[in-house]
Amino acid sequence: MWWQRAWYRVGVHPVLWLLWPLQALYRYIAHRRRQQFLQHSPESIAVPVVVVGNITVGGAGKTPTVIALVEWLQAQGYRPGVIARGYGGSGPFPHQVTASTPATMVGDEPRLIVLRTGVTMVVDPNRKRAAEKLLSIDPNISIIVSDDGLQHYNLARDIEIVVVDGERHLGNHQLLPLGPLRELTKRLLEVDFVVQNGGDEGALEPLVTDVYRFELITQEWRRVSDGQPIAKIPEGHVIAIAGIANPDRFFATLSHLGQAVSGHHAFADHHPFVLADFDAWHAADAILMTEKDAVKCQSFAPDHWYYLPVAAQFKPSFWLHFQRRVEAVSAVRSQ
Repeated sequence: MWWQRAWYRVGVHPVLWLLWPLQALYRYIAHRRRQQFLQHSPESIAVPVVVVGNITVGGAGKTPTVIALVEWLQAQGYRPGVIARGYGGSGPFPHQVTASTPATMVGDEPRLIVLRTGVTMVVDPNRKRAAEKLLSIDPNISIIVSDDGLQHYNLARDIEIVVVDGERHLGNHQLLPLGPLRELTKRLLEVDFVVQNGGDEGALEPLVTDVYRFELITQEWRRVSDGQPIAKIPEGHVIAIAGIANPDRFFATLSHLGQAVSGHHAFADHHPFVLADFDAWHAADAILMTEKDAVKCQSFAPDHWYYLPVAAQFKPSFWLHFQRRVEAVSAVRSQ
């Protein structure tokens, strides 16, 4: 948490300058990997591949973006499949994700995506192997969406989408470990789409001017134990927890909704929740969490735990340009 705050403050924290030699080494390695990809493109996958990623460490809104893309593709008559690394999962890999697969095996975000969309999905740190496994499971898949993997250059891709947090932006604009950047900011000029999660219009200017902004729209509260919607959060001693990259975003959302809470408690991103983590709040009238946290707590959650789903809402202009890009790629593949 300290590193995240230091990276996303205005200017470079004085302590971080001690890491400049490591940043120089990271920059050299990242540049070399990128050049190898450009000079020796990997073998194409049998169907178009859309990579959704970011150039910063930490949550920016990739998973809601992936869900929105999958749902749009399904509505347009495509048969999408999804691949991901499976961060936090134990495997074995490659591993197909189903609604009954524990998050401990495949990671929290993959399980969330499958529960929301019903899409066929495979996780594997080797994205190319994940894509091949996915197509062997379902040969009718017409397009693959990769959740993360922008820097996973052994995976051929046809469309690249970078998600940027509209509130935290690109932090101090320094590469790891001096800052949150995985690649230089000029990478934004090389991708097909830059999408911005909330924040002000023009927040990324003058780095990039063609940005598609989206909002995370809150949906109705649901019970963690069974996913059923509820009419109202009980009053009394209410605790909010978040094990995501930017927990302050969730806590700010609760405040915006007018939801009174007795306390906020942040855990590390992808925290592997167990029942003992909640011992201090056994007397709470309600515990509130994100959907990402809920998929890890469902098996042991009592009835007074609730989660708040969100959905990425894009403007029609984004879908129009995305449709044109998908159609163009598909036309080339069919020749």
